[in-house]
Amino acid sequence: MASPASVLIPPDYDPKDDKGDFMNPTMIEYFRVKLIRWREELLRESSDTIAHTLQETELQQPDLADRATAETDHALELRTRDRERKLITKINEALLRIDDGSYGYCEETGEPITVARLDARPVATLSIEAQERHERMERTHREE
Repeated sequence: MASPASVLIPPDYDPKDDKGDFMNPTMIEYFRVKLIRWREELLRESSDTIAHTLQETELQQPDLADRATAETDHALELRTRDRERKLITKINEALLRIDDGSYGYCEETGEPITVARLDARPVATLSIEAQERHERMERTHREE
């Protein structure tokens, strides 16, 4: 495998149009860069939230309605940050899969995950078919 620094991604590169081998060096580098940029964006947003929103939130409002609104906004922001923290963990796991050569392959079947799915959801670990089976099983178990 080529080292990341030696692979240049053409500016108009679209992995869905790549007719080369699945997860060739250019495609791998495309997804590595996409994941790293996504993680940086999430971390930047999180820092901004901590620096501004959460520190400026005044939960001790004299008016009960204002306080309730502030507390609701605060709780929503914390839930959003928690979801983003979990997403960052998934991004880090995807980057590790890139490093170990398993990125882009369904962890259930070992088959390639479609490039379109990976482009839309770069942290995907299951093919669409395996994901649908997984969701059907979850619904079945929830209904029991």
